[in-house]
Amino acid sequence: MGRPEGSRGARVRRGDVRSAILDVLRVAQERDEPINGYQVIQQITDRSSGAWRPSPGSVYPTIQQLEDEGLVETDDDRGRRSLRLTQAGSTYCAENAAELAAVWAPFERAEAEWPGEHADIKAEIPQVMSAVWQIVVSGDDAQRRAAVEVLVDARRRLYGILADGPAADEATDGE
Repeated sequence: MGRPEGSRGARVRRGDVRSAILDVLRVAQERDEPINGYQVIQQITDRSSGAWRPSPGSVYPTIQQLEDEGLVETDDDRGRRSLRLTQAGSTYCAENAAELAAVWAPFERAEAEWPGEHADIKAEIPQVMSAVWQIVVSGDDAQRRAAVEVLVDARRRLYGILADGPAADEATDGE
């Protein structure tokens, strides 16, 4: 086991995926919420304020490894594969709480060093995408048409913000 687990620097390391998955599952279990692999990726993205979006190619094999180790189990509930910690997984998380918390430290430091609108907008993107996807998969035709109108308007307004240049407050400060 000589490899370091958890985040010790600014970049994400291989062991960080493992620690992040375990911590996300721990939180979901505390809230008594079912969670699947896709939601694990979303949670990691959200908790890192959008700075880290692990690929399915790193998350799903790690989940399989955690299953093989007896720390995670799956439940095929209504066609969705839910994940949860086993008793051994819960014990591991309790015994390694500092290691699991350390995985999020680089993102907390980055936010503290550079708080601002950029971090906020990055966190909002996956939320918007999730809402759009829900309309795509479960909305009716009228809801999908309304969503397209909102998205087209949002795209135009975003480009308008860029076209306007600096905010009016900044432009008039020197006058």
